[in-house]
Amino acid sequence: MSRLAERLPSEDSFRSELRSPTVAARVGLWLGVCFTVCFLTGLVSHYAQNVDHPVPFPASPSWGYRVTQGLHVITGTAAVPLLLVKLWTVFPRLFARPGRGVRALAVTALERASILALVGSAVFLLVTGLMNSAQWYPWAFSFRSTHYAVAWVAIGSLVVHVAVKLPVIRAALGADVDDTTLDRPRTDRPGTDGPGTDRPTERGGGLSRRGLLRTTWAAAGLAVLATAGSTVPLLRKVSVLAVRTGDGPQGLPVNRSAAAAQVTTDDVGDSYRLTVAHGSRTVELGREDLLAMTQHTVDLPIACVEGWSADATWTGVRVADLLALVEAPADSDLRVTSLQRAGAFGTTALQASFVEDDRTLLALQVNGETLSLDHGFPCRIIAPNRPGVLQTKWVTSLEVLA
Repeated sequence: MSRLAERLPSEDSFRSELRSPTVAARVGLWLGVCFTVCFLTGLVSHYAQNVDHPVPFPASPSWGYRVTQGLHVITGTAAVPLLLVKLWTVFPRLFARPGRGVRALAVTALERASILALVGSAVFLLVTGLMNSAQWYPWAFSFRSTHYAVAWVAIGSLVVHVAVKLPVIRAALGADVDDTTLDRPRTDRPGTDGPGTDRPTERGGGLSRRGLLRTTWAAAGLAVLATAGSTVPLLRKVSVLAVRTGDGPQGLPVNRSAAAAQVTTDDVGDSYRLTVAHGSRTVELGREDLLAMTQHTVDLPIACVEGWSADATWTGVRVADLLALVEAPADSDLRVTSLQRAGAFGTTALQASFVEDDRTLLALQVNGETLSLDHGFPCRIIAPNRPGVLQTKWVTSLEVLA
């Protein structure tokens, strides 16, 4: 054990002046901002996908979900380089010996437990979040419910960590970044060789603290620039890492193709019927019947949980007009059923706040063209401010919920 202890690094083994509380606090501040925005926008997305809404999810502004989910992915991406630099600056603290006394031991234990929970949950969220953006799911658990649960662990451990370190954070943010008052005693200073030791040490090289911070901000900015084009159309030509660029058949990306959903041309042929049901009243409509009804055109973005969004012009029948055929109130909650045989969200709930909105359509066309099979032919739901995963394609029935 003694030989192992000799080989393990100690806090004094890390002597770079860049590993300073003044640097860590500044990086941590922006990391905290990114985590908080990502957490809050994640709550919005999770709530929007719930079946029941104690408070109705609003249909306006129509671009609301586009902005919140775009911010969710952008801030999550920006957090990656910030987290790496933050961990690098505070890494020596993990090898510090705790102070004496019950209180010192308790504070140290709380600090390290919060760091363990924060780092573990943050890495999990960032990795799985990026995989979700790329629609790669090499796991058996539910992404949505697990991501939601771990987000609470992350934000809770962040609050605990900030509470424990608040005195140091306040002092570090109130001091100049080059102030050495809060540095560890054996940190090397510029222009000195540092105390003699037989252990390997590190140097800050030619990089100053301000240079490290500028490099960190630049890395976070480049990460955002490389991915934000999924949400911001003006950046699509430079966002080389954006998983969706707004391109695709009929001017829109396709998340789940008809083949992936196991929907065939036979399912949507001449025998296709849309069922609209309200209690004992039922109406069946073919696509020609839908085309014979009054058509409405709306400009609405479609935005998905992966962070991408795109503008489109939709034409179809108002859902409220379909409910009128079975004498159902326009403020009804609906169960929407798809022809799809594979994948999640084959059945979704369309709340009254969307149903009664005149912009909510059973769309038959997009951008002036008949819906392609991959975009939901013969008809799909399009509603304002609604997650794309709930804009059900290949709709086969609308049922009024009691």
